[in-house]
Amino acid sequence: MKVLAINGSPRPEGNTAQLIEMVFKAIKKENENIETEMIQLAGKKINPCIACFKCMANRNDKCAQNDDLNDVYAKMIEADAIIIGSPVYYGDVTGKAKCLIERSGFVQMANGNKFKRKLGAAVIAVRRQGACRVWNSINMLFGISNMIIVGSSYWNMGIGLNPGDVQKDSEGKTTMKDLGKNMAWLLTKIHG
Repeated sequence: MKVLAINGSPRPEGNTAQLIEMVFKAIKKENENIETEMIQLAGKKINPCIACFKCMANRNDKCAQNDDLNDVYAKMIEADAIIIGSPVYYGDVTGKAKCLIERSGFVQMANGNKFKRKLGAAVIAVRRQGACRVWNSINMLFGISNMIIVGSSYWNMGIGLNPGDVQKDSEGKTTMKDLGKNMAWLLTKIHG
């Protein structure tokens, strides 16, 4: 069993990554046999979808654009659960996270719904407002892809501005812990 987290923040060590690590810690505590991996979108080139529809014509589990998306997408296909994390940027996901959502969603759909019945969870770092919109943007991918959305004891967000501020958000930390426990429980129930 494998959980892949994709950090859409330009800060690889920032609040979003720290929240994902909290989820990973809870997963490992529940079931040490579940493998976890985090991919950083920072430094990767992932363009927006250009609606060329070549993924629909080729059906080869690849986007026709020549950037870093296909490597990330291949790992998404291998995973049993996918976490997409993003800070709130102008009330929504980061640009790279949005490009990942658009293109991976389209390619998996063109190739027989490759995300079907995988677990999915959003993780959001927020300073003040916009977390629910980011949560919705990420979960739109999971919902249309026939995925099972994993919930927690609150919306999956942690509050903080500067890197490390989420460590002071006790409710956010509990939410990430509960999310990890729920994800591990579901993976164990589904995959034995």
